[in-house]
Amino acid sequence: MTDSYAVIGNPVEHSLSPEIHAEFARVTGQDISYGRILAPRDGFRDSVLRFRDEAGGKGLNVTLPFKHEAWRLAGTRSGFALAAGAVNTLVFQGDAIIGHNTDGIGLVRDLTRNLRVPLRGKRILLMGAGGASYGVVEPLLREQPESLVVANRTLEKAIALVGHFEKLQSYAAQGIAARPYGALAGVQFDIVINATSAGLENAMPPLPDGAFAPGALAYDMVYAKRTPFLKFAQERGARASDGLGMLVEQAAESFFIWRGVYPETRSAMALLRRRMKQ
Repeated sequence: MTDSYAVIGNPVEHSLSPEIHAEFARVTGQDISYGRILAPRDGFRDSVLRFRDEAGGKGLNVTLPFKHEAWRLAGTRSGFALAAGAVNTLVFQGDAIIGHNTDGIGLVRDLTRNLRVPLRGKRILLMGAGGASYGVVEPLLREQPESLVVANRTLEKAIALVGHFEKLQSYAAQGIAARPYGALAGVQFDIVINATSAGLENAMPPLPDGAFAPGALAYDMVYAKRTPFLKFAQERGARASDGLGMLVEQAAESFFIWRGVYPETRSAMALLRRRMKQ
């Protein structure tokens, strides 16, 4: 019997998750179907329960704007979802709803496995203090970087994020700190991660010149486009990568949570790259 899964969000028609999971099912031989659910902004809970109870759904991926609401809906939060305060993967076990957050795992795997950039002992700058940042801070810290700096236009939000993860400070040799962009002048980083939505609006975070150390990596969570941030980084000699690998790797972790089988991800990434060039 085919098991049903889906991605739920608003908007959701742009999501590449159905293509990714179809490829995972192909390479692993799993019998699943995977669709999209457009939930009303005020109807997330009802949409989730309808999919579970009426359509027999086994699990959901959750995208914007529902990740925080999914965290509240989950009766049990597992792994990195506990600290993140956001859930992007739901598992249905009878009446129980279990929430996971695989975003940070996806980012770390893309950085360390696909891009071959070790994080231990590195100086990391994370731009943005929204939900995307909350989902990746703990996995980044557990890789034991030299330092993690969070920069945000509204400093109070960066301070709140840093305070939220205060108990994990010791994973980074120099801890985690909040900074306004203006305070970054003259400071260099080995890895600069853009977790803001600026790239979607063809905008650039106010990152000062000189932020990239020799051999630095610039990583934008936005995928399928050369954002102003990536262009800025390349013009200053940094290596640049979009977030497609993170998208595929976090999906692979969701697939593993649901099916108990971890798919290889290279074929899915190659498939998506080909489609984006068409």
